[in-house]
Amino acid sequence: MSMKTYDLLGERLYTYRLANGLPVFVMPKPGFCKSFAFFATRYGSVDTRYRAGGGWKETPAGVAHFLEHKMFDLPDGDNALQQFARTGASPNAFTSHGMTAYHFESVSDFEENLRLLLRFVSTPYFTEESVAKERGIIAQEIRMIEDHPHSQLFERLLGALYERHPVRVPIAGTVDSIGQITAGTLYDCHASFYHPANMCLCAAGDLDGARIAAIAQEELPASRGDAAVSDTGEETGDAAYRHDVSVAMEVSRPLFALGFVCPPPDGGVASLRFELLAELAMEAIVGPSSPLYAQLYGEELINRGFAHGCYRAPGMFMMFCMGESRDPDRVRALLFEEAARVSRQGLDGDLFARLKRAALGARLRDLDHPENTCHMQADAYFLGCDYFAFASLFEGLACDMAAQLLASSLVPGRSALSVVRPPATP
Repeated sequence: MSMKTYDLLGERLYTYRLANGLPVFVMPKPGFCKSFAFFATRYGSVDTRYRAGGGWKETPAGVAHFLEHKMFDLPDGDNALQQFARTGASPNAFTSHGMTAYHFESVSDFEENLRLLLRFVSTPYFTEESVAKERGIIAQEIRMIEDHPHSQLFERLLGALYERHPVRVPIAGTVDSIGQITAGTLYDCHASFYHPANMCLCAAGDLDGARIAAIAQEELPASRGDAAVSDTGEETGDAAYRHDVSVAMEVSRPLFALGFVCPPPDGGVASLRFELLAELAMEAIVGPSSPLYAQLYGEELINRGFAHGCYRAPGMFMMFCMGESRDPDRVRALLFEEAARVSRQGLDGDLFARLKRAALGARLRDLDHPENTCHMQADAYFLGCDYFAFASLFEGLACDMAAQLLASSLVPGRSALSVVRPPATP
């Protein structure tokens, strides 16, 4: 066990490394009524091609998401969700491009719930009949996503930015791809990715870290397992695959998402630093305090639903902004103009300093939400760093660094504009 104190944050992090390779991170929150546990594997929708057992394997799109759905089934015919309900716990799960995670929140019976979490995630049980039934449920979910304008907006943006990277394929897969998934597919992927050395357990609350580590040691397999190696493919340079994509859907006003391909850092602290810098850079150029935001809002090109940010998955990184607009092409043109001006003149140093303080303050406040802290710690661990390093990393982020990033990234060749437009008037 190791314990690290973060004086800038007023936080402590206890780390336990079990004999089977599982890292256990415990963030004590004395006096908190609720406790939270987060059990995650470094396996997401992009891991469709991987090497395990000496050879390469390829799986249909959507296996990671399908597996997440089926993991709640238990060999005795019960369902983990029903067992959580008996103790009053609130469980959930999600699949992203780079991670699958299972978690719960409870105000009592934490140890009982933790044992259940560890047991059902590490005990696969599938039959061809249950897989066929789930296939129909997920197919309905996929069709709902296909009918959801905002989901289509973002998925089509990823498909425009990347020609080969599997991030361009929907996380849930397609109706055709999930039709190829069998019980055997799920067992193979669970064996390849759901072993302790490829996972992590995070917990936060008024908890005893040593006790949590001991429970994990009791409930999980003793073997480390052999790590699978994923291949997300290689992109051809840093240019966007396509620069414009558009689809007509039932919306009253055009929706747009403008994204920019960025070379992903190699991982570790450098990746976390780059992400913090990219978020600050986007806030500086299109955030509510920026001159460009004032112009776009003044010309009624955006409304208060306008948003911006960054998105990262294994092997990719992008910056983006999105919202409603009567003229998405005009928004794109003005953003290119502002990026060119920043390239010549730089960013407002005083504005950047205020934004940096505000961003640091927001992350500090977020530490009071155990569910967010556990998620971010797991994400950072899979990235190869410690999430709590963010406070010290902020100190090294300079205005000229953000300006250089914007000047090199917000250029036409790296960009794609995704638009969901209203149906044509008859």
